[in-house]
Amino acid sequence: MRIGINCRAFTKKHYTGIGRYAFNLVKSLGEIDRANQYELYVRKNFFDMNRRVPGPPAANFTVRADYFRRGPEKVLKSLDVFHSPSPDDITVERAQLVVTIHDLIHRTFPEGHTPETIQTVEGQIQSAVRRAARIICCSQSTIDDLERFYDVDAEKVRLIYQGVDKKCFYPFPDDQLETGRQRIRQHGVQEPFILFVGTLEPRKNLKNLLKAFAQLKNKRAFPGQLVVIGMRGWKMEQLEDSLRETGVRDDCVFLGYLNDEDLACFYNCARFFILPSFYEGFGFPIVEAMSCGTAVITSNVSSCAEIAEEAALTVDPSDPEAIAAAMMQLLEDEVLRRNLGNKALKRAQMFSFRNTAEETLEVYQSAASEL
Repeated sequence: MRIGINCRAFTKKHYTGIGRYAFNLVKSLGEIDRANQYELYVRKNFFDMNRRVPGPPAANFTVRADYFRRGPEKVLKSLDVFHSPSPDDITVERAQLVVTIHDLIHRTFPEGHTPETIQTVEGQIQSAVRRAARIICCSQSTIDDLERFYDVDAEKVRLIYQGVDKKCFYPFPDDQLETGRQRIRQHGVQEPFILFVGTLEPRKNLKNLLKAFAQLKNKRAFPGQLVVIGMRGWKMEQLEDSLRETGVRDDCVFLGYLNDEDLACFYNCARFFILPSFYEGFGFPIVEAMSCGTAVITSNVSSCAEIAEEAALTVDPSDPEAIAAAMMQLLEDEVLRRNLGNKALKRAQMFSFRNTAEETLEVYQSAASEL
């Protein structure tokens, strides 16, 4: 087969969930598949220093850079399959189209997008449902949403979980743990701390997390800080309002985007990890924290509970009292915290990018067989 993959999502220096997924998929395909030919489509302006052209992971991969915005139809050679890791660029007509749909946030949590974004995403999803030979979803939750909101042929939808880079996210041995603590101190953080990782936007529910954290502080139940790692999103004024209203600004540390090496240090050294998101299509930080053996609190909605199963405490994200109670439970019960960490490690084993790549290759083969 000749397979094209749109690599737009990981050409930026800093990328979030979709970029992480696409990068690791291409890397893992390079490790398992020498039989097929791959063309990696990259759209980049000559003088755009904010984007980079990825290197091919193996000899059967060729990078096709589109410097003049001609589109994949003009840049790529004759293909059997073209995979768009998100539904935003599906302009190829001469190949079987495979699209990954990560979430339906614009439908399930519309306040998480601007009206203009909702309109754009809706058009992209409708086009993907209509044109794609195969649709990959990263959680059963997303499949359920897709079938609820769209007239989609269930026969062409596939569930493929994403993975975690276990070469980076793993439980540190004692000597490495001390090095991790040193790196954390370089960021101005002292133990103990509670960790949150995610883009700073309303969907991630920092507002209710801050309310819950304030309850701990008011009861003098936790002497440490809440560490927040993630890029700035939109509606940041709401976050500023919450910090002012809860009075915990001095007890919160906002570190912005960190590389994976630093991120793994924070996962390993955190008292526990918390992501009380209103909606996730998959939830990379949950799996990364679990892969480090860190106890997790997450939401009982969307894919969060599906991914965590019994390896985490799950709470109603709309209830700050419930979030605070779960946090208190983990702070007070060291045995529970340790047991959840062990369960998390076991649960994380099922999330492998090698499995993601193998199952995705099967989807390519299935789509190509209909040519």
